Amino acid sequence: MNDAVPLSSPRKPDLILLPELGTARPLVDAFRRRITYLRLSVTDRCDLRCSYCMPERMTFLPKKDVLSLEELYELATGFIARGVTKIRITGGEPLVRRDIVDLFTALGRRLGHDLEELTLTTNGTQLAAHAEALAKAGVRRVNVSLDTLDRAKFAELTRRDSLPQVLEGIAAAKAAGLKVKLNAVALKGVNEDELPDLIAWGHGQGHDVTLIEVMPLGDVEEERLDQYLPLDAVRESLARRWTLTESAHRTGGPSRYVDIAETGGRLGFITPHTGNFCEGCNRLRVTATGQLYPCLGGGERVDLRAALRSDAPEANLSAALDEALRIKPEKHHFRMDQRGAAPALARHMSMTGG
Repeated sequence: MNDAVPLSSPRKPDLILLPELGTARPLVDAFRRRITYLRLSVTDRCDLRCSYCMPERMTFLPKKDVLSLEELYELATGFIARGVTKIRITGGEPLVRRDIVDLFTALGRRLGHDLEELTLTTNGTQLAAHAEALAKAGVRRVNVSLDTLDRAKFAELTRRDSLPQVLEGIAAAKAAGLKVKLNAVALKGVNEDELPDLIAWGHGQGHDVTLIEVMPLGDVEEERLDQYLPLDAVRESLARRWTLTESAHRTGGPSRYVDIAETGGRLGFITPHTGNFCEGCNRLRVTATGQLYPCLGGGERVDLRAALRSDAPEANLSAALDEALRIKPEKHHFRMDQRGAAPALARHMSMTGG
């Protein structure tokens, strides 16, 4: 694409060729939802094996199938040219990707021009090594997945004894000036009793916290219904303990927030089951192989890799984005009410990107 810049380019930000604003059609789907938010996966690989996310013996993609960092940059700039203003880098675990900071640096040059925010979701294991570089690249906030503060339970849940590294990463991010939000998947019989302590700890550290209902994506070798903890019940329980006040705070994602008077912090709820949030969807997801999924809970997809590697990548990418908007469904159809049911979709969350 004509505005792509090699990731190793020595150009200064003011010399980068940026697309002229307002010249391309905005991304608006068939339900008149404006798409301004891209979740871009850079790898399906992860150094943890969370039991609600993937099996222990997970098969990852061959590296040859994954887009290069230069291709990922070209994809991102194509979305920016169509009005995307926020990009979240996801995985798998994005920080296990070699030279990933180069992509953050290249995209960070667009901040203040046509990109408003660049951020990432991480499990935190590699964050201590990268926090300062991410801040230097222009990242201002990160989401860190943390489901428990109990080391033994963390090791059982993730199948890796990595809680100390995650806590070190969170501390390093805070020291680097990054705003941290903790994401916790609420799991029945696993961490439900300690969610108040996790929330209080996070708020005491100055971090927002968001709770997430488990999503039925991919075979995880466990019964999904046994994992499912409805967040409306969790919220009722927390309201008996603390004073919850509705918050108008929004980050561009599906979280809906409350302020907690006693902790002085903010708590979010992501509720794909108990509170469908699809009517306000402003997101598209792209996998590390360049497959665009208009809906996390749908099977519809468009091959952006083929467009990128064609003879006319800019035109074909734009046409592919138009097709994605055409097929983006009105809402997902997750169900968590049938024991022994197959996952809603065969692909794992680590494949799609969180």
